Amino acid sequence: MGHRALVAYRRPDRRYDLRYSHWGGDTVTFADRISAETPLAGGAVDPPLLAAAIDRDRILTAHLDPCPYEVLYLVEPGSDYRVSTYRVCWLEWLEGRDGGRGAIVAVDDARADRRVRTWFRATKTTLADVVEMGVLSRRAARTYLEARVCEDEGGTLYTYGETDSVDEEYVPPDRRGAVHRDSRRAGTNARGDRRGPDEPEFDDSSG
Repeated sequence: MGHRALVAYRRPDRRYDLRYSHWGGDTVTFADRISAETPLAGGAVDPPLLAAAIDRDRILTAHLDPCPYEVLYLVEPGSDYRVSTYRVCWLEWLEGRDGGRGAIVAVDDARADRRVRTWFRATKTTLADVVEMGVLSRRAARTYLEARVCEDEGGTLYTYGETDSVDEEYVPPDRRGAVHRDSRRAGTNARGDRRGPDEPEFDDSSG
């Protein structure tokens, strides 16, 4: 199965060459294995290029599918050969229609990464239960999840497969308004009364 990572190496022209690692997402300490002496982490990064001369903002939307990939490494060759690590968060559920919605969160070390992973899984699982109970729609739950990732973890949102979809300046939505509107839509009829499980969503009594 593997723990997939995308490894992006910055070029002199400030674009990136992309390579794949099948196990690089298992632990972010993998970044310590990438150095000037071992740029391919001792063979753990596949030598063939996935893509060459890619602009930084296109890495996310064109190459970082948030469903299979777990970690993104940005490598800056130079005197210190710096490697920046980002945990990839898939902002959809298995039944989601927009499977390419994701976010990246910068993590400095294994401890920070473990905290982000634990928090994200717990939050996403709780929201899945809320959706299953009919309290929120899937769209409202994802909006809330996006807000939490950005506000709590400083994440960057993007949609894989779409052009110019990286959210550079994220404006948090009105959470209370979104929750209120969605709970009303899920639990009341057109008159504002509590709707029974078999009652249609719209009142067709006007005719």
